[in-house]
Amino acid sequence: MKYFNGEKKGREKMSKLTKNVISFAIIFAFAALVFTPALAQFSVPTGTGLADAELEDTAVNIIKTVLSLLGLIALVIILMGGFKWMTSGGNEEKVGEAKKLLGAGVVGIVIILAAYAITQFVVVQMQNALVT
Repeated sequence: MKYFNGEKKGREKMSKLTKNVISFAIIFAFAALVFTPALAQFSVPTGTGLADAELEDTAVNIIKTVLSLLGLIALVIILMGGFKWMTSGGNEEKVGEAKKLLGAGVVGIVIILAAYAITQFVVVQMQNALVT
């Protein structure tokens, strides 16, 4: 009976950890949005190349960076699903959870790649329209 109670406590700890990580991410994102305008008064260092870049190039670089970070998150989700599957020990419930994680990660990567393709297409079309 102790084994099942220990497993339940482990799930509760993981649930608390997940809630804490999500809470931290939300607070960090909110703080970044709130305090970014206050930091806008400082000049951009010349070594970054942002001061000389066109607005379109800067927007494209920001979009590519965000998509790269999202791709990294999707990769971590896939790795978590694989790890969960490998450590499931044949437990069907854990294998099902692992399959859901793997599916979510693959769907995420497909969406991210589609967003990258759409962004690339729009940027190329805008550049062609400005040239002609």
